Amino acid sequence: MLPLLGMVRRHPWLASVAAYGTLFSAADVAQQMLARPRQDLSEPEYLDLKQTGKVAVVGFSFHANFNYIWFRILEHLFPGTNPARVIVKVACDQAIAAPVTIGAFYVGLSLLDGESDVWGNFREKFWPTYKAGVLCWTLFQAVNFTLVPPVLRTTYVGACSFLWTAFLCYLRQHNAQDTTARIFQALPGLAGLFPPTADEKEVNMPSER
Repeated sequence: MLPLLGMVRRHPWLASVAAYGTLFSAADVAQQMLARPRQDLSEPEYLDLKQTGKVAVVGFSFHANFNYIWFRILEHLFPGTNPARVIVKVACDQAIAAPVTIGAFYVGLSLLDGESDVWGNFREKFWPTYKAGVLCWTLFQAVNFTLVPPVLRTTYVGACSFLWTAFLCYLRQHNAQDTTARIFQALPGLAGLFPPTADEKEVNMPSER
């Protein structure tokens, strides 16, 4: 552990980008394995490695570098771990970085897929994704800015992003509004953030007798 930490301190950018990008890419593999039927796992080509490669390009080229620079900026502007500074950093992260990184994910993959409307997924899925992200990342980043040393913050966020990116990869292939609604309607006090769609309301209405 100490040699690894020493390498991170000697080469913070390289170590941070490598760790973040690797975890970001692995999240797509995990999502594919969980989403496919169990019987498909025995087939030799059950993973779409081209898709994973595209996720890796977005993760390594943008997200890892953006987070590395972003956390350094935040720490320079609002140094320290007192509660007021942590609240400001979390608020800035959700107001500025979250929309940028969500947009880069959806638009970047649409570009790599050669879609004619590269903004289509972003327009359709941004708002439910952002609301879900605020709920998750407020806690993740509060821990990050309070307990994690600055040199390890990009790596820590990469670990958190493993789960988040797997979720994003799933949302990109499914209806984001319906998916987030089903998840958060089960959590007390959060159902109002994700109201059911018109189709869901029709399904859930009791039949007339």
